[in-house]
Amino acid sequence: MQKQALEGLKVIGFTYAGVGNRVLRTLAEYGATVVIVESITRPNNLRLAGPFKDDIRGINRSGYFAYSNHNKYSIALNIKHPRSVEVTKRLVSWTDILVENFAPGAIARWNLSYEDVKKINPSIIMVSLSSQGQTGPHSLMPGYGPNIQGLSGFVHLTGWPDRGPDLVDRSYPDFIAPRFGLVAILAALDHRRRTGKGQYIDISEYENCVQFLTPVMLNYTVNRVIQTRKGNKSPYAAPHGAYRCSGDDRWCVITVLTDAQWEAFCRAIGNPAWTNELRFSTLLGRKKCEDELDQLVEQWTVNHTAEKVMTTMQEVGVPAGVVRGCEDTYENCPQLEHRQYFTRLNHEEMGEYPYPRASYILSKTPAQLRMPAPGLGEHTEYVCKELLSMPEGEFVSLLLDEVFE
Repeated sequence: MQKQALEGLKVIGFTYAGVGNRVLRTLAEYGATVVIVESITRPNNLRLAGPFKDDIRGINRSGYFAYSNHNKYSIALNIKHPRSVEVTKRLVSWTDILVENFAPGAIARWNLSYEDVKKINPSIIMVSLSSQGQTGPHSLMPGYGPNIQGLSGFVHLTGWPDRGPDLVDRSYPDFIAPRFGLVAILAALDHRRRTGKGQYIDISEYENCVQFLTPVMLNYTVNRVIQTRKGNKSPYAAPHGAYRCSGDDRWCVITVLTDAQWEAFCRAIGNPAWTNELRFSTLLGRKKCEDELDQLVEQWTVNHTAEKVMTTMQEVGVPAGVVRGCEDTYENCPQLEHRQYFTRLNHEEMGEYPYPRASYILSKTPAQLRMPAPGLGEHTEYVCKELLSMPEGEFVSLLLDEVFE
């Protein structure tokens, strides 16, 4: 079997919610041995989030949890049990990287702060992902995706100008931070390779979001313009939006950025009389009467399927794309099928489940999806005995003391 990019790397995760699990997911896909530490007394909250297989709730039936946790081992450990320290010390000694995403201060109460763990393993790399970072006046403020979207300003920008703000989705920052986290981890690994020293990585989801608003902030600092909700409109394009097509709830997005694209668009729809009006001949003119323009465009799109609108536009060089639903993406996308984006693995309780791989392919060391998401504590014995080399007697003693729960 082909050697993977991160093969031999050992990682443990004290990860309660989405963001930490997604950092671990990519490490695991590229060959790292990843162990997640869980407890039935306080399970990962993704296990409690739907959708559930066959709409039957269960600790091991969450599709949301499965999405982020393939290729990982799960050890059940009651971190509040006095004897859990015997296991955590072994885990810290064994690992190269520790990832946690509890609120600042929580991990320290379990004697797992960076200062604590580097005494056990001086070369360890520790990653903390939190709402607003580990320091500062608001660092102790807990938060989830919607809170951080609001704080960063995303919610002020999304939605329609005549309505209230809209969330991007319930956990949007959790899809941003892992990308930054992985880059930081790889940099820290390179530093350790050269110096033998580990380090601490403090990731703020809030800051991850704010950096994406640089153009908006520049417009404010330079021009004192406060950008707000614009719906589907863009200052650089017209037409620009999602247009209704024939069929039930079918849409296609069209973007016309240049006058050359506008001329191509007009030819593609048969040059109806309104396209020859002088007011539509320039981007500035089209922007001035954009609402009317959108209605005219939709008078054409509504008579064609979304797929026909997309191909007609793309053939003449106008950017366009079908608005896909879940069924289209999972079952009817030849592009994703060709690139083998989904790998179907058999989960012990949920049956066959389509696991998505990382959205990039390394030509020499591609991601491999080997194991389905684990049941809670499924690999406790394996982790203790095989990975940590724990003697049988010690494992049984801890088991009888109910440390593994």
